[in-house]
Amino acid sequence: MGCFLADEGGLRDAHDLVKTKKLIAKFSILFLAALSAQAQGTFTNLDFESATVAPSGPEPYGTFVPIGLALPAWNAYLGSVQLTQVGYNSPTLGTATVSVFGPTFSYGIIDGNYDVDLQTGANLNASIEQMGTIPANAETLQFDAAETTPLTVTFNGNVLNPVALSSGVSADGQGYSVYGANIAAWENVVGELEFTADFNGSYNCVLLDDISFSTTAVSPEPSIVALTAIAFWGAKMVCASLMIS
Repeated sequence: MGCFLADEGGLRDAHDLVKTKKLIAKFSILFLAALSAQAQGTFTNLDFESATVAPSGPEPYGTFVPIGLALPAWNAYLGSVQLTQVGYNSPTLGTATVSVFGPTFSYGIIDGNYDVDLQTGANLNASIEQMGTIPANAETLQFDAAETTPLTVTFNGNVLNPVALSSGVSADGQGYSVYGANIAAWENVVGELEFTADFNGSYNCVLLDDISFSTTAVSPEPSIVALTAIAFWGAKMVCASLMIS
């Protein structure tokens, strides 16, 4: 009987150990998820992968869909007019629009399955914005972009000055640059983060993807001339492709 009780206690200890390990694993996952969420503050859908749109046919041109399906958590504007619908795989020639480009789009995606196209035209800027909290300890706002027109980035109306950190080409041939802008002055501050493609007299666009916050500070900002030279680099620009097609 003594041996039986000893075995029973051992089994109980082993069972408790397994339960403890499972609890540790569960809380570790929750803790890491919380850290990840905290790293981006309260901003969401920063990589535009939360789109819930049906597959669209051969591009161009696609269709227009409710912004809540194509760009959850974001607002979109042409000039000062807020949009209720945005394009899905729907670039336009000479007309300002905001579009989400998806997996079947012909001209390339910067990363993942979706990115955003801000197209200017007819004296109108194109922009997207989201209200949220800059995370604690954030030093830099980072994002990927490919552009043929000036891009203005603001937080709470304060103009940020992006630094071109590097350049690359996506798996399907889309050229882009990685940018970083100093955001440290606004950590834990609630406000509006806005990206605006500025009309510069002709049809142009900005492809935008992979917005994030980093705890690493950016190096001193380069001159406007240097930034412009890097910004126009690209293996395949959507606007240019459409204009010559």
